[in-house]
Order: sequence, then structure tokens, then C-alpha cells
Amino acid sequence: MKRIAFHDRERETDEIMDILDAEPSLITFVYGPINSGKTTMVSHLIKELPEDYAPFYVNLRGRFITDYEDCLNVLFEIDEDGGVANIAEYAKSLLKDMGAVSGIPIPINLFERIFEKNDKSKDMFKYIEQFFVEVSKTRTPILIIDELQVIGDLKIDGLLIYKLFNFFIRLTKELHLAHVFVITSDSLFIEQVYSEAMLNERCRYLLVDDFDRETTAEFLEGYGFTDDEAGVAWEYCGGKPVCLVELINRKFGGGDVKEKCEDALKIRVSQLRDLLDLLGYIKPQVMLEEEKYAVEREHVVEIMKMLMDRDVVSFEGYRPEKQFMIKKNILFLDPKYGMVRPQSRLNLLALREVMRDA
Repeated sequence: MKRIAFHDRERETDEIMDILDAEPSLITFVYGPINSGKTTMVSHLIKELPEDYAPFYVNLRGRFITDYEDCLNVLFEIDEDGGVANIAEYAKSLLKDMGAVSGIPIPINLFERIFEKNDKSKDMFKYIEQFFVEVSKTRTPILIIDELQVIGDLKIDGLLIYKLFNFFIRLTKELHLAHVFVITSDSLFIEQVYSEAMLNERCRYLLVDDFDRETTAEFLEGYGFTDDEAGVAWEYCGGKPVCLVELINRKFGGGDVKEKCEDALKIRVSQLRDLLDLLGYIKPQVMLEEEKYAVEREHVVEIMKMLMDRDVVSFEGYRPEKQFMIKKNILFLDPKYGMVRPQSRLNLLALREVMRDA
């Protein structure tokens, strides 16, 4: 099996390294369309970091989290052999040969002690802070949380997400102890974060978008694509990394690139037609500021018509329908500019074809 190599993300990696070279001061939210390569980029960067950094990566993708017990099990990497009562001693022993870690290491006895307390979140944050204090004596801690929106609605003595935000602010802006990166593909979550007063001037935003045309051409050229094949790939996939990888694999297997693109478009067109048909029978509801609003089929059609002759539209107007389409991964919202656009070039082509035939 031929491996697809990581492709250059020079602008984004340079920006992250500039952040890491400075004193921790802000939470960094890494966002972008689905499958734009956010996790791949950060994972690659972790492997390339100098030894004076200590990255701790927590991936919430696909995790079912309903209470603090679930949260603790995801956040921490339990050391079954560790029986150390002193956090300083434990951190020192780990740092001797520690690379990137999935979760925050904790000896089993301290983990069980946290479970025994009534206020688990207080003890959980206290341990992480003390652990990072010890780590920071020789390295700069980096906490990376992937798909944090998974716990967005978890309520235990208040929303857990707000307790985490306050803790992240303490680690960065107050203590300057650790860099904190939050990665998400949920643009509605980022919109919520962007409008959250408690995070004002306490965070920054880093967009990891699909490749531009030049980068796409360079990427495909490395796998033997002709100019015509690269042109077809751009026309159907744009710079969506996951779509480009599919085309590369098709070419490796001796298949036709354009045929693969046309098949993918047919599937997406069929899915959108089915959704519009379904909306003729039902009216899904979305929540806006704790109020329920019905999704109107004709408004969804109006949004799709707006995109017939442009690639981007304002988030203003038809808010329930736009939110519904974002949740369905049809549209992507960039809260920085208050604009929405299709999640992919394929989505744009599909909705235009559906509207032409409507």
C-alpha cells in the first residue's frame, strides 16, 4: 500500500510555531471545514516538535461522554503501574523519555482519589495544573483537545465546557503555564465560542482551510497527475485533502480520475435531492438562543439558489435553515467574517445541479 505523505502546511505551521515560541497567553482555536486536514496537520507538527516541548493530545472524536467519569477516562492516561503519591516525583520520572502522550498521565492511586471526591472537576483541574507546573520546570506543556464540542452540552453542576474554558484561561492568560489548542470541525461550536463574552480577548482563531489551487496542483503533481487530471480534480474536489487522497488512490489502482469524480458528484446530488424531498414531509427544528425554530423547505431552497452564482453568502437571514444545513455538513460557517459557504467544492456543484433541475 502506497502511503500518502503529509503535504506542506507552511503558513499554518509557521503560525503555530510563532505561538509556541512566545509565552502562553491565549487559547488557540483551530477550526475549518470538515476533512480539511486539521488533525493531520497538528499530529504531524507534534512529531516534529523540539524536545523542549511536552505535548499532551486528547482526542474526543467518537467518544460518548455523559458524565465526569467518562470525561476523566478520556482526559487522563492512567498509569496502572504508577503508585507515586507525589506529583513532582511522578512528573520528573515521566519526562526522562516522554514523547507525545495521548491524554494526561496520572498514576492509578491519584486517579482513584479524584473519583472519591464530591467535586471531581476541582480536583481534576488541580491535578493537571500541578502536573503542568512540574513539567514546565524543564519543558513547555502543550495541551491539545480535539473535537471539544463533544462535551458542549454536558451539564454537571453547570456546563462542563465553561469550567474547561475557565481552566484554559487560567493555564494561558493567568498563569502563562501551558499552551492550549482546541481543534474542531463544528463551525456552529466556533460561532458559539466567537460570541462568548468570557473568551473575549482570551483566545485566537486559526483557520485550517482546504488547499488553494496552487497547493492542490503541487500535491497532485507529486503523485503523477497530468495537468488535465489535476484540472478535473480541482473542478470537482477543490482543495479538499480527503477527496484528493481518494483520487490519488483511484489513480494508483489504475482507475479513471474523472469517472471517480463524476460518481462522487452523483452520490452527493442524490443525497441533496433526498433531503429536499424529506423536507417536503417534515419540519426539523433547531435551537436558537434556547428557542425552537422550524426549518422551512422553501428557505433551504432559497439559500441553495443564492449559491447558484456565488460561492459565499452571509450568515444573516434564514438563520434556522442555515444552521440546519451547517449541522448537515452542507455548509461551513466562518464566524470571523459572518459568512457561510459549501463545506466542499463537491457540495457546491451538487446543490447547483439540484437547483438547475428543480
